[in-house]
Amino acid sequence: MESKDFQRFSSYEEGLESDLWRIFKIMGEFVEGYDRLFKIGPCVSLFGSARLKADNPYYIKGVEIAQRLTELGFGVITGGGPGIMEAGNKGAQLGKGKSVGLCITLPFEEEPNPYVDPKHVLKFHYFFVRKVMFMKYAQGFIILPGGFGTLDELFEALTLMQTHKINRFPVVMLGVDYWGGLIEWVKTRMIDEGTISKADLDLFVLTDDVDHAVKIVSDFYLRNKLRPNFNY
Repeated sequence: MESKDFQRFSSYEEGLESDLWRIFKIMGEFVEGYDRLFKIGPCVSLFGSARLKADNPYYIKGVEIAQRLTELGFGVITGGGPGIMEAGNKGAQLGKGKSVGLCITLPFEEEPNPYVDPKHVLKFHYFFVRKVMFMKYAQGFIILPGGFGTLDELFEALTLMQTHKINRFPVVMLGVDYWGGLIEWVKTRMIDEGTISKADLDLFVLTDDVDHAVKIVSDFYLRNKLRPNFNY
């Protein structure tokens, strides 16, 4: 074997060893997340842009809806960062409910927002582990205007419910003007092409009304049990 080939093979072996040790770090994040979130109890997740400021109408709606949900007895889970996430945690504090932050290690987001309860801060290195926690322990998703990350969480939830990998839970998209174009494309292009069925449109609700959004979540649990997605 030539020296260059040996160096290439040796480098690959070192990478494999690193990956094997990384498995234990991943397992550790799963174990801590499962343990702590199970003890926190029923929560609704709020998603949206980290870039929206406190004077943005959607930030204000995020605060209101989170407060209303906690007053009904739900906790609130966010990604723990600024923007809409901060609005959700702020509303949870105003409603005197559980305010949970599932923070991710990023160069531009070092600390949780000031409205996350310090005893309910969980920090993750891996996005996919954090996403599992949102799916497993959330009793509903409130989707406010956001970017790629928000869309990622939304379509992950819809896919898992569509394929019966998780229990059905309410998904509310707040912001007709913001989300309307996307939903119109889903209703026309995707339905017309046969890539989804009409029944899949029942997996989410689009509204501008905070009262309507809260009612969707509360009414769902008048008919269904609160429970984690143990099958996920």
